[in-house]
Amino acid sequence: MNILSLEDKHTKDLMKQALLELFEERRDLFYALFEEVFEDVGLANAMREGENSEVVSEKEVMKALGA
Repeated sequence: MNILSLEDKHTKDLMKQALLELFEERRDLFYALFEEVFEDVGLANAMREGENSEVVSEKEVMKALGA
């Protein structure tokens, strides 16, 4: 039985080829994945920024949202 190691060049080449084939065949999955990542990063940044800002009332928020 052969043991695969990530240090092995052949294993790395197989992984690269598999990822390339997956990307070519299922681009929609990659787009969805990156979309989620960017949304999460944006939300984390907004939360971090909000920690350092002043508190506003719900009424002011709803007014800003046009509700």
